[in-house]
Amino acid sequence: MAAARRYTKPICHTGLGLALILLAGCNTQPQRELITGSIPKPGAVSSMTLPELNRATDGAGRAYERNPKDKQAGLNYASLLRSTGRSAQALAVMQQVTIHHPNDREVLSAYGKAQAAAGQLEQALTTIVRAQTPDRPDWRLKSAEGAVLDQLGRANEARQRYREALDLQPNEPSVLSNLGMSYLLAKDLKTAENYMQQAAQQPGADSSVRQNLALAVGLQGRFSEAEAIATRELSPDQAQANLTYLRGMLAQQNAWKQLAAKP
Repeated sequence: MAAARRYTKPICHTGLGLALILLAGCNTQPQRELITGSIPKPGAVSSMTLPELNRATDGAGRAYERNPKDKQAGLNYASLLRSTGRSAQALAVMQQVTIHHPNDREVLSAYGKAQAAAGQLEQALTTIVRAQTPDRPDWRLKSAEGAVLDQLGRANEARQRYREALDLQPNEPSVLSNLGMSYLLAKDLKTAENYMQQAAQQPGADSSVRQNLALAVGLQGRFSEAEAIATRELSPDQAQANLTYLRGMLAQQNAWKQLAAKP
């Protein structure tokens, strides 16, 4: 019997088909142990089979149904829904959670991410800015705001938010990678690669960060190097999934064949 394919967490696509990892729900911060039906620990999702992920999502859904007013149950369920690509359902859950917790920064941040994942960019920007407080700024919100601004085509503002996030959380790999993606969207591939290299070298860097670096390298025609990065420290199934994703992204940009034809 063939081994179950490992789940590769989807990355939020911008209009150009590129990735801004924070909007995908990537979070390198540790979380406490939660009750049955909770979201898996950071890093666990990418190592789960699809049936395992579906079971986790079903469990989180049952916990949410038992108490829709429970903040953590709603956040867990919405996060898992986004991880499986059910953005519209995740948004509906977060709308209900926000009704019960209208001034909670963690809830507003998750609501903004759900709006962005569902394509409601202007609404997401409003929600994320509302969640931020000048006296206690949150680097995650700064980076999330930057990712939305990038998707709205406001690159200079986006990069300013990423740099503000890095002032609050120096060398945070998800922010460095998002900053690199901002330059990738502008086709400044060398600058993009420099930031992504910095991100990948940080202790908290995950597979999403390495996939973005592989994409930047592949777009420059260095395919062997890109494939090595995409498959590093992964099981064979995960490595193959990442290669398929990488080649698909490059083909989407009409770049794989064009760059392969170059000497």
